[in-house]
Amino acid sequence: MSARPRPARAHARRGGHEEEHEEHENHERWLVSYADMMTLLMVLFIVMFAISSVNSGKFNELRTGLRHGFGAPQTMLAGGLDLLDSGGAVAPDSPAIKDVTQGGSGGTQVQSWKPASSEELKRVAGLASATAQAQVQREVDNLKAAERALKAALARAGVPNGATFRFDERGLVVTIATDRVLFDSGSARLRPQGRRILDALEPTLATLPNRLSVDGHTNWLPISSEQFPSNWELSTDRATGVLRYLAANGVPGTRMAATGFADTHPLLPRTDPRAVVKNRRVEIVVLAALDDALGRAVQQLGNAGATTETPR
Repeated sequence: MSARPRPARAHARRGGHEEEHEEHENHERWLVSYADMMTLLMVLFIVMFAISSVNSGKFNELRTGLRHGFGAPQTMLAGGLDLLDSGGAVAPDSPAIKDVTQGGSGGTQVQSWKPASSEELKRVAGLASATAQAQVQREVDNLKAAERALKAALARAGVPNGATFRFDERGLVVTIATDRVLFDSGSARLRPQGRRILDALEPTLATLPNRLSVDGHTNWLPISSEQFPSNWELSTDRATGVLRYLAANGVPGTRMAATGFADTHPLLPRTDPRAVVKNRRVEIVVLAALDDALGRAVQQLGNAGATTETPR
């Protein structure tokens, strides 16, 4: 049997020397980078051309807005949309009012601005005053509704005279006497009668959106004990005691703050025979949701037609 002839070595390796030839260097690769650069430049110029087109309508709106905002005398020549002359002046305190004058045939239209007249200023001031008054009236109405709800709750609890109500620049002030009501003399421990009053007030206070300030007050008679070195500690402990009790029974603690005033905010002067008793008190202030500048109006409007009362 004859042996099968083996294929020639030249056919066993495909390509032979042909696969070992080095690639020819491409001397035209720079064209790719050049084409990319030219494309980017074309896009850049198109974008620049697009944003350089001025929309005269929108530009006029911008010009008018700037004049109203800064109130400075402005001058704009017709056809000069690419020039906004600020006039080099500082904006006046009073609002600026538009004044347009037309030139003659072929003349230039000039738009200038002048300060508002006294009538216009009065009209603006009247509008601002009316807006503020409406805000004050709305907040006073809300606080008076809260006052009625608190009084009704005290009446249902059988302690209609447990607290008195008045308005100051902060809002609605609910005053609770301390002597034989909230605390014993020289003590910061709540009495059963005091807890009864707070239990009646708590449901309404918990539903109000307003922040609450719990203020402790004493009379001028000094106190000096291991627990209360002065009236500052006594008034602060009484305020925080009321705050803790309200927080434990449903009033969100995040809406309350406690402050001790000692004898620095008396209701009655020392010459009044009732001052020793009446100045000892804790006040829960339902703070008005208004700017501080309107607080005086809240006090005046809230107390209109009311008579001053003191707890019994």
